[in-house]
Amino acid sequence: MGSNSTEVVNGTEKYDLPKIKFTKLFINGEFVDSVSGKCFETRDPRTGEVIAVVAEGDKEDVDLAVKAARNAFDHGTWPRMSGYERGRIMSKYADLIEEHLEELAMIDSLDGGKLLAMGKAVDIPGGVHMLRYNAGAADKIHGETLKLAGEFQGYTLKEPVGVVGHILPWNFPTAMFFLKVSPALAAGCTMVVKPAEQTPLSALFYAHLAKKAGIPDGVLNVVNGFGPTAGAAITSHMDVDKVSFTGSSEVGRLVMEAAARSNLKKVSLELGGKTPLIIFDDADLDMAVNLAHNAAFFNKGEICVAASRVYVHEKIYDEFLKKSVEMAKSRVVGDPFDPKVHQGPQIDKEQFEKVLRYIEIGKKEGATLVTGGSPCSDKGYYIEPTIFTDVKEDMVIAQEEIFGPVKCVMKFKTIDEAIEKANATYYGLSAGIITKDLNVANRVSRSIRAGTIWVNCFFVFDPSCPFGGYKMSGFGKDQGIDGLEKYLQIKSVITPIYSSPWL
Repeated sequence: MGSNSTEVVNGTEKYDLPKIKFTKLFINGEFVDSVSGKCFETRDPRTGEVIAVVAEGDKEDVDLAVKAARNAFDHGTWPRMSGYERGRIMSKYADLIEEHLEELAMIDSLDGGKLLAMGKAVDIPGGVHMLRYNAGAADKIHGETLKLAGEFQGYTLKEPVGVVGHILPWNFPTAMFFLKVSPALAAGCTMVVKPAEQTPLSALFYAHLAKKAGIPDGVLNVVNGFGPTAGAAITSHMDVDKVSFTGSSEVGRLVMEAAARSNLKKVSLELGGKTPLIIFDDADLDMAVNLAHNAAFFNKGEICVAASRVYVHEKIYDEFLKKSVEMAKSRVVGDPFDPKVHQGPQIDKEQFEKVLRYIEIGKKEGATLVTGGSPCSDKGYYIEPTIFTDVKEDMVIAQEEIFGPVKCVMKFKTIDEAIEKANATYYGLSAGIITKDLNVANRVSRSIRAGTIWVNCFFVFDPSCPFGGYKMSGFGKDQGIDGLEKYLQIKSVITPIYSSPWL
């Protein structure tokens, strides 16, 4: 898009869509074409139409980006700055993002089908919050002083791990960018970021703002491209010291294999989920229905912690289901720029068709489709909010991550049964509990094998609260001091207290 255009929503609301300014690779502080000259299209999921043509990075481009990051780490100023100075620049970076908040929210809506209102209120401010949190932590990185046996003393240094490769998913382009980039910057690392090929545009804008804020050339590089080429080149590169990946468990395995085959680089993985939400019979029914609705359908179900398995106590099951179906039918699906819309389009045609295939599988397996299950527009990638009942734990729709607006509602009798059903998955990213009984909440929280447990709430995230999974949902926490620590390594230094005869 070479100039601003006007979009009409429902014949009334008008929006001036932003000009797409950055479409090249960002390497060593400059926007450059790919070595091969190849490009790819990024499309608007509302219509399937092309938004922009973006430079396509490959192994040669990753080599250049890693070389720039390596030089910036080994010889540059960023790892050698005081934590205070790094934090000051990061704070300026956050200020610049706030100045462009509306434009960035529109870019994520165009590129990812995300609700504009949510981008302006949550996604972009959340990225800024993450950046400011880690900016404040940058000058609080320190080791320990140790009293050793004999006539020796020791101390530890916490040092940046080196060059980091960040491989991002497409469902939260801004949140995931800063979830990874912010702590790595605070630690003093340099990095190569590969945004998802479906949503590269905001990452390139953030690279531009990073340079403007004063982050030195080579510290933050962005290489657009595809997983099997650019992503694989990052994970197998001998000069990359760590890879942080968010995505599917299947690709997570490939990342680990590549890291092991190359230089045994450090790996952290935030992978898939199949979140259970357990609703006990003492729950406030209307609150439970509303919370379960949002927990399943938020961001069109394109979120790794979506509550796609809802277990409801048999005493309130029928009424819960009735109210849930009514709420799903009232959910407005449409253009994410329209403030009256609750749910935008799936990210692209491939994901759209994948979700519809899962719905067909559910029907063939014998689950009962009680509402939704169909496309709801002849243009774009829109799917109705979908609810299944009569779902057994071994069904595909109960075991595999669908990543779309599909919810399975099942019943249980006892606490033990609920815990057993909740844990009947290879995943362990998150879980939810709704009850007024503190004893029940405590027992179930300690019994479910998942990294985050929400009690009488859902989707509560904060930069200070660690987030990450158990089992096949990955390892290595994001957010909090734990999220910063994974970009640091510890060095022990030992010295004699007195003159030693060994020296």
